Amino acid sequence: MAQETLLIKHADLLCTMEARPDAPYGDEITDGALFARGGVIEAVGKTADLPQSADRVIDMRGHVVIPGMVNTHHHMFQNLTRAVPAAQNAPLFGWLQTLYPIWCNIGPDHIYWSGALAMAELAMTGCTTSSDHLYLYPNGARLEDSFAAAEDVGLRFHGTRGSMSIGESKGGLPPDRLTEAEPAILADCQRLIETHHDASRYAMRRVALAPCSPFSVSMDLMCETATMARSYGVGMHTHLAENVEDIDYSLETFGMRPGEYIEAVGWTGHDVWHAHCVQLDAGEINLFARTGTGIAHCPCSNMRLASGIAPVRHCLDAGVKVGLGVDGSASNDSGHMLNEARQAMLLQRVMKGGDAMTAREALAVATRGGASVLGRDDIGVLAKGYAADLAAFDTRGIDFAGAQWDLLAGLLFCGSGKTNYTIINGKVIVEEGQLVCMDMSKLLANHAAMTRDLMERA
Repeated sequence: MAQETLLIKHADLLCTMEARPDAPYGDEITDGALFARGGVIEAVGKTADLPQSADRVIDMRGHVVIPGMVNTHHHMFQNLTRAVPAAQNAPLFGWLQTLYPIWCNIGPDHIYWSGALAMAELAMTGCTTSSDHLYLYPNGARLEDSFAAAEDVGLRFHGTRGSMSIGESKGGLPPDRLTEAEPAILADCQRLIETHHDASRYAMRRVALAPCSPFSVSMDLMCETATMARSYGVGMHTHLAENVEDIDYSLETFGMRPGEYIEAVGWTGHDVWHAHCVQLDAGEINLFARTGTGIAHCPCSNMRLASGIAPVRHCLDAGVKVGLGVDGSASNDSGHMLNEARQAMLLQRVMKGGDAMTAREALAVATRGGASVLGRDDIGVLAKGYAADLAAFDTRGIDFAGAQWDLLAGLLFCGSGKTNYTIINGKVIVEEGQLVCMDMSKLLANHAAMTRDLMERA
């Protein structure tokens, strides 16, 4: 059976992000084109130099085309609890303690519809691959509920099996009813990997293991999770050094800083990425660089919860792998991927000066940087042999008026718009700004019903 072909042609600008010594952010091709077969790119270049026909042809006049962005940290279920009044002005620990009782009432339908809405929102803002850190499983919820949403929306998805085992009765933050016994956690981790993980190139579904945080699981579980993950060759993810309370907890409970802790439990390496890392010191940054450990930088959430400004400039200069994460949509409270890239650029400038991060560097972090953090060498770049994952932004509207000087930089400097086209695995997921694969009115109505259910129970 012949594989379907796709031709993107006449893009005002197509940025490949394929680094070369003379072009660190890849080629920027005017009148750009891309030809793909079976979801894999076969050629990128000038429109005149590529095939002139395909099963699906899209004229991209007026558009800037970039690799699809990669979201490395999210809690999709949290978009059911955006702007909860009692949590609006609280830092991390108080914010969690406010929301945990509400989240106790989440079930399978909540996970599915919140996941579908989160992935639609990501796709409509230029994201083509996302991880999700689902660390609570009350009332029969399972990671399969997230996988089903990803399949229905069409997003490339890394589902992480999160966990919490230390509740309030043992000195932890979450209510005991949101925790699980550690043997049951490990058994489900094994089941999920064996059932759902796809290690093949261009995989649409992968599994990673993700104990929630050092303050919600035991050191034993961290160690056993690392052993299991490496025996199966899957990724490992958790929160680390998010704010000063995090540092204080680590010093008081373990007698060591977060960097020392993750070394002790085997959580460094190319297969590991940590969310936030706002409070890393110079020694910990060097540890990450030396071991290939990745960081999911979540600037909007860090500002929202007053966690601080992550030392991203220092990390990048040291050679640390850095990607972007929108984080939970109750601490952002948005899943707008392009805006996250914009805020990453602006926040480093607040900290380090006007030239601390360029627009192109921020886009590199959002695309190939995220791919590297997730351990993928098949996404994040528009070049032969990579997945046909891309985002196209129409630059003819009011947000881009006057930005013809540098349309690529305009994606970051101008107002954060939504994509006109998002293509994943060679398939159009967003077309002319509209989600293709799912009825948006139905999605919003079901999501609203899930939010109302939680509000009534609260």
